[in-house]
Amino acid sequence: MTTREPLLKPVPIAELRPTQITVGFKEVEEKRKRWREHDPDKKAAFLGSHMIPVLLGPKKRHYVIDHHHLARALQDEGEENILVNVVADLHALDKDAFWTVIDLKSWSHPYNAEGVRVGYSEVPKKIADLVDDPFRSLAGELRRAGGFAKDTTPFSEFLWADFLRRRMKRKAVENDFSSALEEALGLAKSMDAGYLPGWCGPVEG
Repeated sequence: MTTREPLLKPVPIAELRPTQITVGFKEVEEKRKRWREHDPDKKAAFLGSHMIPVLLGPKKRHYVIDHHHLARALQDEGEENILVNVVADLHALDKDAFWTVIDLKSWSHPYNAEGVRVGYSEVPKKIADLVDDPFRSLAGELRRAGGFAKDTTPFSEFLWADFLRRRMKRKAVENDFSSALEEALGLAKSMDAGYLPGWCGPVEG
């Protein structure tokens, strides 16, 4: 186990490197809304308790391995810095070895907005360049609505997003999110979803 040592010096969000390609923009917007509703006096405490877990990678850059949505939301809200928690120091590795290691440790998710795996070179170099995957937003909302349980499986919500993507039309999600969520709730209770992390079982007849 690697000891997690919080890096107390704030790191500019603009310098953080993503390890995935997409986020759900609707989920980012929800986090932005909640941030705006925070008591201004409590925002510093919130940031202190929501450090971004990162890897120290080549050239000692900080690579985000969780909370991409929060980082993007805070940046969009004009926040410049955030505290990070260094999970592992891999800065001695060259770029190719670094990406191979983090892939094998499930610290990266190089899948595009169509759910297709692509090369590491397509992972954005900035949080601001993450692209929208509406099915990731739908999966996040599905979990909050009780469609599946929170799970420690890496990228569990991306697995659910992929499941929904194969059964629903993107336009339907983009045009009527509420109806799409209802459909997703039904799909989440089906036996077809039984292999997914956090599955809560079929609806009893």
